[in-house]
Amino acid sequence: MNLKNLKKYAFAAIFGLAVLGFANVDSFAQGNSRWAHEKNRVRKQQKEYEKAQKRAAKNYYRVYRGGSNAYYQTDYRGAELLRRAVNLGYQQGYNAGRQDDRYGRGDDYYDDRYYRSGDYGYQTYVDRDQYEYYFREGYERGYYDGYNSQSRYGYSSGGKWNILGSILSSILNIRSY
Repeated sequence: MNLKNLKKYAFAAIFGLAVLGFANVDSFAQGNSRWAHEKNRVRKQQKEYEKAQKRAAKNYYRVYRGGSNAYYQTDYRGAELLRRAVNLGYQQGYNAGRQDDRYGRGDDYYDDRYYRSGDYGYQTYVDRDQYEYYFREGYERGYYDGYNSQSRYGYSSGGKWNILGSILSSILNIRSY
């Protein structure tokens, strides 16, 4: 082996070691990059979870039940179901009042089956007593409007009678906390 070949082999060996060294540094850097990426991903998921918890906490409501000086706690879905109870009560009451007026019956809604049961449209997500209470509150107002052919507590939209928002708010008195 001559000196020229020895220089070639030495150069190739040094070059090979250098390439291996840079590859090792590059893989180390990529490993750190992957670790940093994973760490950022976990941190981002944790922040999203914390935001979701805060949003969920903001969607809790206190609903005042008149006469009992007590508040009923519920979430967004429960509050919507109670709003629906008042509105369905208003609609049923309005129709019953119109019928009683049309056929010359007295203005006595207490005997109506919907008023007595109070569970028309009930879903088990909220307490039955709460639903019945709010249904009846809407029913009474709807009955008076229907019987007297007025729209003191509600309005007609698309052939359906709905309770006014201000009346609904005064019945439910919903407060988020």
